[in-house]
Amino acid sequence: MTEENTFFLLPSQIFVTSENYKITTILGSCVAICLWDGVKKIGGMNHFLLPYWNGNGLASPKYGSIAVEKLIARMIKEGSNIKNIKAKVFGGGYILGLDSSIFNIGKRNIAIAERLLTQYNIEIIAKSVGGKNGRKIYFDTETGIVRQKLLQS
Repeated sequence: MTEENTFFLLPSQIFVTSENYKITTILGSCVAICLWDGVKKIGGMNHFLLPYWNGNGLASPKYGSIAVEKLIARMIKEGSNIKNIKAKVFGGGYILGLDSSIFNIGKRNIAIAERLLTQYNIEIIAKSVGGKNGRKIYFDTETGIVRQKLLQS
C-alpha cells in the first residue's frame, strides 16, 4: 500500500507534476484552472485572486494574466504538448454581496481565464463558475478527474 501524494494549493501558487498527486484548493471569487495532459499524464493547477497585473511591482501569479501563462509554460516544461492539454475552470463566485460590477472580481477572473485558454487553443472541457458559493476543489493528476464540493456562503 502506497501513501498518497497530496498538495494544498494556496492563493498565488501553481503546481504541476507528472507524478500521481491529489491537489486541493478552496475558492471564493478566486479562480483555479486545472490543466491535464492525458497522453503524458501531467496535471497542473493554479489559483489566482485578481484578473490583471497592472505592470507595477512583481508579476505575481496572484493575477490571472500571469498565472494562466505560467501554468501553461510549466506544463510544457514538464513535457506536455499544448495540443494534448485540456482545461477545467472553477471558482469566480460572487460571494461578497456587492452589487456593483466594478467589484465583481469573480466575473472578471472567469473572463480572463476563459479568454487566455481560448487564446492558447486549450479546450475547456468542464467548468463550474460563478454563483454565490465557495468551492473546495480536488484534482487527481493521474486521471484528470476533478471533484468539487460547494461551500455554504
